[in-house]
Amino acid sequence: MAMADREEEIVARLRRGYKAFSRGDFDAAIEMFHPECELTRAGGQPPVRGADAVRAWMEPEAFEKQEVEPLEFSVEGNKVLVRQHFRARGAGSGIETGIDSWVVWTLDDQGLVTRMEFFLHHEKAEALEAAGMLR
Repeated sequence: MAMADREEEIVARLRRGYKAFSRGDFDAAIEMFHPECELTRAGGQPPVRGADAVRAWMEPEAFEKQEVEPLEFSVEGNKVLVRQHFRARGAGSGIETGIDSWVVWTLDDQGLVTRMEFFLHHEKAEALEAAGMLR
C-alpha cells in the first residue's frame, strides 16, 4: 500500500472513531483500540490501561452530551497528531463547555490504537515531540 493511501486509511479510521464517540457509540469507538492499549491523560492524571478501562472512561459521568471534533491530522509513521475540539453540556446544569487540545495516537501494524496521549492546547510542543514531529 502506498504511503499516501496508508495515511488516508489511518485518518479515515480515526474519523470513524471520533464520529462513533461523538454519537455515544462507545462500543464502536473502542473497536479501533488494542486490548492492551494505554490512554495518557493531560494534567498528570494516572493513565488508563486496557481497552475495557478505556471503554469505561469514555462513558460520560458529568455530561449529558459530549462530542469531539477533529480539526487537523498529521501522520508520521505509526503516529498521528490530531488537533481537536471537545464540546460538552453538563448533566443537570446544562452548562456548555469547550476546549481545544492535542492527541497523539500510536498505532500497531494492524492499525489498532496502542497508545492515546492527551495534551492541553498550550502543550503543542510536547504533543509534537510525542508524535516524533518536533524538528
